[in-house]
Amino acid sequence: MQYLKDTIFYQEAIQEINYDFGNYYLFETFVIGEVNEDVVYTWKHHGKKVVEELSHIYDNNGKNLVYITNRVNAYSVVPSDWINFFRLSYSLRAYAVVSNNPTTLFNSALEKLFMRSRMKKFKSLEEAIVWAKNLASEDKKTA
Repeated sequence: MQYLKDTIFYQEAIQEINYDFGNYYLFETFVIGEVNEDVVYTWKHHGKKVVEELSHIYDNNGKNLVYITNRVNAYSVVPSDWINFFRLSYSLRAYAVVSNNPTTLFNSALEKLFMRSRMKKFKSLEEAIVWAKNLASEDKKTA
């Protein structure tokens, strides 16, 4: 697994936001999150802060954004907290999980139960980024 900073895609990021629980890299049509080791990611302590800041920066509720979680570190997510995300009228164009850890990929299946967005799993960050760019390209063709 590669951190975004160790790839050629890092130079394409338009902004980087660093929290004590992880780093977020903003691109035109997608966001890559890398949460720190051993974090128990909850809406109240993490998600709400990130979503509010990104909504302000992108000036929308996320409906045109793809979120890529690059799971280079072992951490856990409270899957049911996605309900808070959608209850507050936030949305995503799509959601990608990047991991080559079978346990992480299995756990992402639980998250999918609470997702209202398209969700896809990848074993490499590059594959996820190409997919996110293709989704944006498809949107431009239909606009």
